Amino acid sequence: MTATHGSAARRFPWPAALGRVVAGAALLTAVGLLPWLSGTDPALTVLRARSADQDPTAQQLDAIRAQLDLDQGPLAHLLHWLGGDAGVSWVSGEAVLPQITTALSVSLTLMLGALVVTLLVAALVCARTVVLGSRRRLGRGRTGTTAAVLASLPKFLLASVLATVCGVWWGWFPSSGWEGPQWMVLPSLALGIPSGAMIGGMLDQSLPAAFHEPWARTAHACGLPPSYLARNALRRTLPGVLPQFLPTVVALVGGAVAVEKIFNIPGLGRLALDSAIAQDLPVLQTTTLALVLLGVAAGVVVRLLRHALLGRPLRDGALPTLHRPRLVPPRSLRWIAGGCALVLVGLVVAGLLRDPLHVDTAARLLRPSAAHPLGTDSLGRDLLARLGHGALRTAGVAFGVTAVSALAGLLLGMVPRASAGLTEVVSTLPAVLAGLLIAGVTGPSVFGAACAVCAVGWTPYAAQTAALLEQERASGHIAASVSLGAGRAHLLRRHLLPAVGPALLRNALLRLPTTVLVLASLGFLGLGEQPPTPEWGRLLSENQPYVELAPWTVLGPAGALILLSVLAVTGSTLGRRER
Repeated sequence: MTATHGSAARRFPWPAALGRVVAGAALLTAVGLLPWLSGTDPALTVLRARSADQDPTAQQLDAIRAQLDLDQGPLAHLLHWLGGDAGVSWVSGEAVLPQITTALSVSLTLMLGALVVTLLVAALVCARTVVLGSRRRLGRGRTGTTAAVLASLPKFLLASVLATVCGVWWGWFPSSGWEGPQWMVLPSLALGIPSGAMIGGMLDQSLPAAFHEPWARTAHACGLPPSYLARNALRRTLPGVLPQFLPTVVALVGGAVAVEKIFNIPGLGRLALDSAIAQDLPVLQTTTLALVLLGVAAGVVVRLLRHALLGRPLRDGALPTLHRPRLVPPRSLRWIAGGCALVLVGLVVAGLLRDPLHVDTAARLLRPSAAHPLGTDSLGRDLLARLGHGALRTAGVAFGVTAVSALAGLLLGMVPRASAGLTEVVSTLPAVLAGLLIAGVTGPSVFGAACAVCAVGWTPYAAQTAALLEQERASGHIAASVSLGAGRAHLLRRHLLPAVGPALLRNALLRLPTTVLVLASLGFLGLGEQPPTPEWGRLLSENQPYVELAPWTVLGPAGALILLSVLAVTGSTLGRRER
């Protein structure tokens, strides 16, 4: 049954191709409607983008409408663009294609550098497991705190620290601009370290199951070298993690807006955001098309790599299932979880006893003291108070968005042939651009920001679910269950969901801090949570400009995010082992 299903999927690839076409057309149409969805006059936005200090007059607005043919409506512009004419920028008057080509070359170069860092960090995170497992000495589990800490580092905050310390103070690398290879070192580190920690943490959790398969025991007994076991264990587990490279690669190109701004890099993500805010439709549509094509190409490459690694067992339905062994929990696991919970609860309770909205301009950017344990921000507000009062809202919205995204990804990933194209296309859409589209309909609000993150946040979970289910369906015990009369409901309940659930939960918990920061970036752009509401991500965004002058302004919310991430990961590990 599984072999027949696999051959049918290869013989009839049209569902995925049709999904790519439909999803891409819908996305490009929605982007083309952005100036009319936003509820603001496109002519007014373009005029302000051209001359921010100029007061608009009716004659000037009419002239811009006539020049850009805005009275013809969105359909005429979309058809003209689909005809193959990218046109010129509404704001600068320059040709669009040269801008896109230059920005894309910069972003692809930065992406390659960030991918190198991602792979190195992922290798370092799981190096201990590989070494011990290849020597059959893997008897104790991992806490996962290293991966959780690194994955929870805000990329824009890490970029600010690297630019200040390594670029300005020490002068090791340039901290601004884009002129040569040395200019890509710091932004590649800022993008690659959190991404590598996330992928490395997922791989580290999958490797013990591969090292405890029968082939590994036999190879060790026959005296084969540890390198043989390590190489084949990685080949066995990488296919389940490879789909996470799809959203990671696209995020390094289209979602690196904050990092590109901090280092003044003229990349594609920054160009997409600037054109969306200015409603520069020709540039925005062509930029979106470039991101869509990049996502589809990355999806095809990832799929080919997975099938090459799995090889004949996947095609023949003879792929054994990975079962994680029972490892001895580290002694420090409970202490780490308890310590994180105690510190986090203490910070929140202490903050709730203070006023988060009290402004004291005479106490701006004060250092931590007895009166202000975490210091004050640029308006003299107590950071501990804002941290405590923003805890429930931050954690509640982030957990809700993560749960909805994971559930949607699980459901869509269970129909991979129908959702593969949709996943590849939607993963190319930066959350900020999705926020602009949704805010045009619902208006700026925390609900709109949550919907925007959910609209794009399900793609990593769908890609992971589809990959794991494909491997599970190709296992021998599935064929045996079917031959014994097991129905689809039994297979789903007893085999498929148990194979996907733990890995999906781990992925969701590792991505929790990223969700908080994406919601914060939408609020910082006026698309989500509005000031003066205290929220952890907003605290980071608001105080990021003061990292060099007053670094304590970001230590509190950054530390709280790290504590939340470590607590979530260690808590899930303890829960799984106790069951």
